[in-house]
Amino acid sequence: MPPKLPCPFAHVGCPARFNNRGGLTNHVRSYHQNLNLVRNPTPPAQPSFSPPPPDLPPFSPEPLQDHDEDRPSSPYPDPNLLEQDDPEPPHPRNLHPKLTGVRTDEDGNPLPPGAPPPPRLDTSDDPWFPFEGESGFRLADFLYREEEMSAKKIDYLLEVWALDKAKSGDLAPFDSYTQMYGTIDAIEFGDAPWQSFSMNFAEDTDHPADAPWKSASYEVWYRDPARVISNLLDNPDFDTQFDYAAFVELDKSNGGQRRRWNDFMSGNWAWRRSIYEEDNSREGCMLCPVILGSDKTTVSVATGHVEYHPLYLSIGNIHNTVRRAHRNAVVPIGFLAIPKGDRKYDNDAAFRKFKRELYHTSISRILRPLRDGMTTPVVQRCPDGYFRRVIYELAAFIADYPEQVALAGIVQGWCPKCTGMNKDLDGPSGRRTRQFTEELHRSPEDSATDLWDSYGIDCDILPFTHDFPRADIHEMLTPDLLHQIIKGTFKDHLVTWIGEYLALEHGDKRADEILDDIDRHIAAAPSFPGLRRFPHGRRFKQWTGDDSKALMKVYLPAIKGHVPDEMVQAISAFLDFCYLAQRADITEDTLKSMDNALQRFYLYREVFRETGILVHPGACVLP
Repeated sequence: MPPKLPCPFAHVGCPARFNNRGGLTNHVRSYHQNLNLVRNPTPPAQPSFSPPPPDLPPFSPEPLQDHDEDRPSSPYPDPNLLEQDDPEPPHPRNLHPKLTGVRTDEDGNPLPPGAPPPPRLDTSDDPWFPFEGESGFRLADFLYREEEMSAKKIDYLLEVWALDKAKSGDLAPFDSYTQMYGTIDAIEFGDAPWQSFSMNFAEDTDHPADAPWKSASYEVWYRDPARVISNLLDNPDFDTQFDYAAFVELDKSNGGQRRRWNDFMSGNWAWRRSIYEEDNSREGCMLCPVILGSDKTTVSVATGHVEYHPLYLSIGNIHNTVRRAHRNAVVPIGFLAIPKGDRKYDNDAAFRKFKRELYHTSISRILRPLRDGMTTPVVQRCPDGYFRRVIYELAAFIADYPEQVALAGIVQGWCPKCTGMNKDLDGPSGRRTRQFTEELHRSPEDSATDLWDSYGIDCDILPFTHDFPRADIHEMLTPDLLHQIIKGTFKDHLVTWIGEYLALEHGDKRADEILDDIDRHIAAAPSFPGLRRFPHGRRFKQWTGDDSKALMKVYLPAIKGHVPDEMVQAISAFLDFCYLAQRADITEDTLKSMDNALQRFYLYREVFRETGILVHPGACVLP
């Protein structure tokens, strides 16, 4: 049966059709529209409370010019002149004049304007290899990817198939699920095979292997990140949703006079990192920002506390809508080892140091194949079929706060981004940088204790970024909206503080009655697109990210009348900031609105101190 759901943009020529609503939704969000786009932002009534971030790239509507008159003319075309087959962006853009992503041949030589891309050649004799034919490939794709059928059901289906085929002396496409899985694993196109290496404690005379964790061997599984990035770059599915150069985008709705940020390459970091004043040989290359992420996950508690520590990779050139649509733009590249020891080693300083060293050494070892490509351009084929000279840069690392502490080599409770004191993070501070940390490590005046107490630096840990040029872990670390804003600030703090206030103000018995009434209000939320119903309120033991996001939409009216108006205003300001931060398109007006919401939250959060919920002076200051 042919797919029955047509694309709603069929009237403008889109021929796509789908079997289910999920596929249709992903298609529309990826190819046709951004549902979070705010086309006419309203400026806030109050002015911004925060100064603009430093080192902003220029955003003049005039094309950027090179004012060095003594410099010879560049052999590369003007980046702001689009090729004939390039789609015109919806908003005015100024492309970076240095790393412009010039099209080249497979040897890295620039192509003349209008030259077609080299053809993609299929060198295999059998296009369906390692499958027997098209039917075997389509069956495996349907069972494994589309239906995600269990191995037991696959075996049953193949057994019935074999009984029918036996009547005519034929065979089923596969003998069993193991043969089908083996055939899938044998696919070579676009594959980065899994490899492993083992690491163990470095024993010497001063540090004998006198504990079980010291004598154990720790296995790390990984994929070659250079191969993974090559596959991402060579994926034609990303064509037209891929940026080849950093750019400054201007908001057309404001006359092209104000900045607009959306995808990674429109950001300030990509613009700054595209400047190589010391080496003009990289001019015309394409910047490829490497985005990493990791999150230790407990799979099973009851049957052995099974944990995994995956490491993920994506590249900043791919548009955000592609990543959100789950189109293989985020790839697992490693599973880090998780050392475990007996309870008596839980507070062992040597064991804690070893776990951190193993963590950083493993990441450095996995990313080692990218190091040469950070200084010498690598010729890679891109989604549009053209080759380009590519420079890798470690751009961002997305992690929750406990992992940020391990990554930055700092002390728990300190900020991985600034030098503010852990008891007064809102006080005077500067930015943490790789250079600043290295100077403190070399300083003969500062002991390990001084660095721990005064700067929150763990001298025993050297971040993995020190093994790579221009990489700065403090700059790479980015706020985690899920763990730090949604689940952290909202669920772990604000919701908890509301419950503590009710108990302190009314006593435990009356507080429980009020919480039950709040739950009834939450459960009474009507069915509506975008809203999730909670039949039993918020009384569930394990919160997921989706639970927290859904509860945020109905929590505010449920507590109205049960808590002081200042608490309602504080949570309202927080929700305003949270939803602004989640927008896919950020303008200068959005940033001013975020500053406004943040200042309102700072103003109204004092009610939690005044009512006795937060006794410690720094209880509201969270890294």
